[in-house]
Amino acid sequence: MKRLWLVFAQSVTVLLAAFFVVATLKPQWLNRNPNLSTVVPVFQAAAPASLEGMGGTTGFSGAARAASPAVVSINTSKAAVNNIHSSDPWFRFFFGDQLQTQPQTGLGSGVIVSPAGYILTNNHVIEEADEIEVVLIDGRKSVAQVIGTDPETDLAVLKIALTELPVITLGNSDALSIGDQVLAIGNPFGVGQTVTGGIVSALGRTQLGINTFENFIQTDAAINPGNSGGALVDVNGHLMGINTAIYSRSGGSMGIGFAIPTSTARSVMESIVRDGQVTRGWIGVEPQDLSPELAESFGIPAGTGVIITGVLQNGPAAQAGIRPGDVITRVAGREVGTVAQLLSAVAALPPGTSATMEVVRRDGKTELNVTPGRRSPLPRQEAR
Repeated sequence: MKRLWLVFAQSVTVLLAAFFVVATLKPQWLNRNPNLSTVVPVFQAAAPASLEGMGGTTGFSGAARAASPAVVSINTSKAAVNNIHSSDPWFRFFFGDQLQTQPQTGLGSGVIVSPAGYILTNNHVIEEADEIEVVLIDGRKSVAQVIGTDPETDLAVLKIALTELPVITLGNSDALSIGDQVLAIGNPFGVGQTVTGGIVSALGRTQLGINTFENFIQTDAAINPGNSGGALVDVNGHLMGINTAIYSRSGGSMGIGFAIPTSTARSVMESIVRDGQVTRGWIGVEPQDLSPELAESFGIPAGTGVIITGVLQNGPAAQAGIRPGDVITRVAGREVGTVAQLLSAVAALPPGTSATMEVVRRDGKTELNVTPGRRSPLPRQEAR
């Protein structure tokens, strides 16, 4: 009996071992229905996302093809300036040719925004240049005329006398959201037109100390020297901003770039083309952001106004009755919660035309009619 039980136990052991080997190496032999899979994935792959509006199956190539022809390279040059002592033989003996400066050249980018040849770029790209040459992606070149500049937003409008120009489509930068995908197009380091991709990292960046009027789009799309004045476009190839600056410790891209929104660029361009300059309002006050403690003392929520710490004597604000300690919460129906917003709202007022401002004082709210004057642009190095 023991021998039969031992034979049975060994037979079962051998069968179980054989089953284990087959199940491991040839599991399909055990499937009665060959159409059923024996492996269930731990993570089920999602269905491929639709690429409609994103350039088709090749990613962003559609957006790049739509926008790239309208992005140009801008070459600038500034004549050499000779030192007043350069003709003195004794000075030349001691200092040699160091007295003669070399011609200065610059490189940037621009965007064709009109069939008439108007080009948007940065003011710092063409500032103080004696000659400006625009190079299209198809190889055509043209000397550019400066129509006007606006150092306070670091924008400039050029014009070239070429026909059959590719024109970019202006997009709605106000509709951008953080996380939206964007492309940066320009000519970094003069290597030729380059397209880089990223997302919108932040919106409404201010207080960077770059321009007087700041409302930057922040992106991690690689922007390098030479990209200034180039295009930031969405996945449809529509212009969302003008690439302007980067944060960098090395001189190259570190994933923090800034672009001027199309909404700002459009208004500046229209003013320059129409009037040759940008006209802004000014009321003569020194504003300061409202701290939570001050907001509480005025009985208003924090971030809903700007406190006035100084008023220019006989300026538009003083003549209207605004005084230090007032909190301005609204300008011409537009809410203001920061100094940057107040500056922008006042700048948008037509000089000489009365506008209503809502002011909060310790004894309550009041409305004052202020007639702004004309703002005088600050030099670029003082534009903060």
